[in-house]
Amino acid sequence: MKHPLPVRPAHLCVLRLSALGDVCNLVPTVRALQRQWPQARITWIIGKAEHSLLSGLSGVEFVVYDKASGLAGMREIWRRLADTRFDALLHMQQALRASALSLGLKANVRVGFDKARAKDWQHWFTHRQLAPHSRAHVLESFMDFARLLGVDDTTLEWNLPVPDSAHGEARRLAGDAPYALISPCANPRLRNFRNWSAEGYATLIEHLWNQHGLKTLLSGGGSIQEREMGERIRALAAPEAVIDAIGASSLKGLLALIARARVVIAPDSGPVHMANALGTPTVGLYATTNPDRAAPYCWREHVVNRYPDAVRAYLHKGLDEVPWGQRVRHPDAMTLIRADDVIERIDAVLALPPRDRVIPEPRQ
Repeated sequence: MKHPLPVRPAHLCVLRLSALGDVCNLVPTVRALQRQWPQARITWIIGKAEHSLLSGLSGVEFVVYDKASGLAGMREIWRRLADTRFDALLHMQQALRASALSLGLKANVRVGFDKARAKDWQHWFTHRQLAPHSRAHVLESFMDFARLLGVDDTTLEWNLPVPDSAHGEARRLAGDAPYALISPCANPRLRNFRNWSAEGYATLIEHLWNQHGLKTLLSGGGSIQEREMGERIRALAAPEAVIDAIGASSLKGLLALIARARVVIAPDSGPVHMANALGTPTVGLYATTNPDRAAPYCWREHVVNRYPDAVRAYLHKGLDEVPWGQRVRHPDAMTLIRADDVIERIDAVLALPPRDRVIPEPRQ
């Protein structure tokens, strides 16, 4: 017998720890749940960095798990929630660590991905699974949880909170003149070959400066890889055309910088999904990741897509021969992206009439 789903849930738990782009793609599902059941409590168990990005999200109680704390951190969360029983636990993290954490939580029903989408044996840790949804975008996969619970209104809504201090941080870094934002590096994980070339980015900076009168702000974290990439780009670009903010902003400050940018250009990484959430024109650079699954959702038509070429060149297969979500883990895959392709997309998004920007009201 299937575990019944709640008809009018009073308290829902969202379990999604990482990553920055994924939690941005999950927010519309939270908003859909809030519209359906405005009186319901929503507790979101989330990673430390991801909480820094989304802290203050209206109507959400966050419980932060720092993966560096390991089992001790899980036990602390179990103690904190020992007297809490959720009407439903929405297990949205396909990782064994998250499944282990879920074992110490009390819930009437645990909902997870269907077997085709589940990883790390996640379906062993859930009572109910989503209906199959082949070839789904990440955002749509999250929204499937709301649909399973009976939510009809799946309108996309984010309303990410950006405090006054973050807007002040952005003004100190960028000034008041219009600018483009390039975040050149993706998360430096093992065999994660998502980064484009310094030479390519320098060509974009020259075009933005000469043809659009826009300086380019370089953003990113403070890792050695990101700082070295920034140095290589600056060495190739006109000094007056670049603002180097790599390692200089908080995550909330980055949100404010993205909200104020005329266009954001980046590989498959958190900033393209932050820009998507904020309504900022976005050009994603994709060759190692399938953009049909992971592109900035509202700007999919403006992605530079060399993924099919990479699959043919480095996996020696056609798109219909590889699993959905297959990555091309080859260090040369991103070289398939040409500067002219990116410039064409940049010119196209800058020529669009302004959309209704989802720029949050400043918060205290």
